Amino acid sequence: MEPAIVLSISVGAVVIFITAFSIYTSFGPPGKELSDPFEDHED
Repeated sequence: MEPAIVLSISVGAVVIFITAFSIYTSFGPPGKELSDPFEDHED
């Protein structure tokens, strides 16, 4: 295979992994520990 194709697939896989991990962290079970700064400082 061409090195450019391998590099493109690798970069795409890393981007998809980072996106999936950030969505899991935000909305999955670890997201329960996150605090909402707007709710913390209601006036």
